[in-house]
Amino acid sequence: MSTPTLKIENLRLGFKTYDGLVEVLHGISLHIQRGERVALVGESGSGKSVTARIVLGMLQSLKTARISGTVEFEGTDLEKLRYAERHKLRGTKMSMIFQDPTSSLNPVYTIFTQFREVLQRAEPGISKEAARRKAISALADVSINEPERVLDSYAFQLSGGMNQRVMIAMALVNNPALLLADEPGTALDVTVQAQTLKLMSELVEKHRTSVLFISHNLGVVREFADRVYVIYKGNIVEQGSTESLFAEPRHPYTRALLAAVPRITGGGIPDISDDPATFLAPLVAHPGYAEKELLA
Repeated sequence: MSTPTLKIENLRLGFKTYDGLVEVLHGISLHIQRGERVALVGESGSGKSVTARIVLGMLQSLKTARISGTVEFEGTDLEKLRYAERHKLRGTKMSMIFQDPTSSLNPVYTIFTQFREVLQRAEPGISKEAARRKAISALADVSINEPERVLDSYAFQLSGGMNQRVMIAMALVNNPALLLADEPGTALDVTVQAQTLKLMSELVEKHRTSVLFISHNLGVVREFADRVYVIYKGNIVEQGSTESLFAEPRHPYTRALLAAVPRITGGGIPDISDDPATFLAPLVAHPGYAEKELLA
């Protein structure tokens, strides 16, 4: 087997507090091969986003963070790199798409100014004209019809869906080997979310980019990912191909997540006058929510 694009082994994270060390990750291990799309799935607070931020080197400088384990990128142990060496990887060899596209863009700079900064990470001497040509091409790749107008705009002048496409274009413009996608599209309506994720899927397939796709939306994961890791309270509780995990989930927590996916049935929306216990009972009674079983 070839060297994985990303390999994480026994990753642990804790935060030093007044009450002692609070552990967040308890020995996470996963790997992503070249061109593979892997999802990390779990509810809010399970440890998905902090895992991605450790890979990108965003938590290592925090004095309260305690990190151990191995994070390898294309065979190189990232924790052994100097800060400057690791910093050079951001925006070039590895990129990240954050959850809220509008707040992730700087409101006081035009889209082009921010695009040029990203391009300069890979080509420090790139001219303004060359940067603009590349930016226009990248925006066209994500189906933005008026790329020049968008480049001269500010983030607050664009819709959430447009900003999401800008973020995808920025993340992929330098052809990174690894893309970390943290709940992309969550802040968008379902139609725009589906469109942007389809575009992202086509682009990463075109460039054979490896993806760590972080989400709690199993419907989206089923369409996007090749393999899935399920995380619960900082522990990987199940992993497998997307097809096998959805067909035969083994862990109670995975089954609980799948049971929580909305389905179209003939039942309709509960009447507001109904006793809440009536329609909440099936979920509360689900065996996947028995705490003692979840980490078994």
